[in-house]
Amino acid sequence: MRGLSIFRGLSALSGTSLSTCLETAIRGLSTASDLKSALKDKIPEQQERLKALKKGYGKTELGAVTLDMAIGGMRGIPGMLWETSLLDPEEGIRFRGFSIPELQEKLPSAIPDGEPLPEGLLWLLLTGDVPTKEQAASVTEELRARRSVLPGYLKKVLAGLPQATHPMTQLSIAILALQPNSQFAAAYSKGINKLNYWEPVLEDSIDIIAKLPAVAALIYRNTYKGGNLIESDSKLDWAANLSHMMGYDDQGAQEMMRLYQTIHTDHEGGNVSAHATHLVGSALSDPYFSLSAGMNGLAGPLHGLANQEVLGWLFQVQKELGDDPSADEVKDFANKTLKSGKVVPGYGHAVLRKTDPRYSCQRDFALKHLPNDPLFKLVSKLYETVPGVLQATGKVRT
Repeated sequence: MRGLSIFRGLSALSGTSLSTCLETAIRGLSTASDLKSALKDKIPEQQERLKALKKGYGKTELGAVTLDMAIGGMRGIPGMLWETSLLDPEEGIRFRGFSIPELQEKLPSAIPDGEPLPEGLLWLLLTGDVPTKEQAASVTEELRARRSVLPGYLKKVLAGLPQATHPMTQLSIAILALQPNSQFAAAYSKGINKLNYWEPVLEDSIDIIAKLPAVAALIYRNTYKGGNLIESDSKLDWAANLSHMMGYDDQGAQEMMRLYQTIHTDHEGGNVSAHATHLVGSALSDPYFSLSAGMNGLAGPLHGLANQEVLGWLFQVQKELGDDPSADEVKDFANKTLKSGKVVPGYGHAVLRKTDPRYSCQRDFALKHLPNDPLFKLVSKLYETVPGVLQATGKVRT
């Protein structure tokens, strides 16, 4: 299912009047000093804009639907309004129109010429405006000031799980365990005008985002570090604090975490986890229920768990071939994987037809900060070798 492609077809059909309507989302720069105030300024206009879209173009056809599309999980069907990011098959991801290199240039950073702060991208995604350094800093302060402390019972909930419980299972359970604090659920039960739903939904969403570093670090330290927890550092930004609580305090690790979190904030709305989150939310389930559902989708091997499978395969290569195998050895190993009926994880994408720019920017980061790391050198060897192996099968064109 596709998101922003809906507007490509509409624009072609309806010309400049629709373009004007759509562009109201990105007119001017917000002067608000905090995120909620910025949204409060914009949301009434967006509510009117949506009404205008429905009134003026509600009967516009978006294209034909084939049986293959239906059987293939709605692939290629324009089925949602999604403006925060666009995934182009040839160009890759853009966030509110900006490529990853452009984000690295335009968004505020924690250090001079450093990687962008995820707080800045959150502001951009929600408002459509590139934030000032002060606006991004206000998000950082909002996330750590009053929201980031975990309730004591959460540690007991996770401690009661079997030791072998997968981290993604723990994450989903942890998010649900926080649900009794939902401001949206409380407001809805008391009665709230639907035009004001966004306010408690925003509060819940910011609360969840604020707590996620502590939740993720708790799960990581319990699972891999014997339960030896590290306290939060109130002086650090959101991503750097996650790095710190996981046990990685050098500047390079913090910069890597800022970059990694920034480039994974959004990836169109049709992927499994984003779509599941919004589908559950469409029932007016609060953000805790919705995000937990999305994380359950993310845990699948054809989605987020693919990252784990890539690492597992890399470790297999290391174990059998060592840190510096020859190109021929890599080709033989990849062919052996394919002949066993398995795929080479990390290659192939439902939409992209060129190298994922998220990989490219991480590769650039590694070339700059850890060019001699054995695992990175192995990944580079695979990057140069495996595509040719896959193309030789005759089943892969790109």
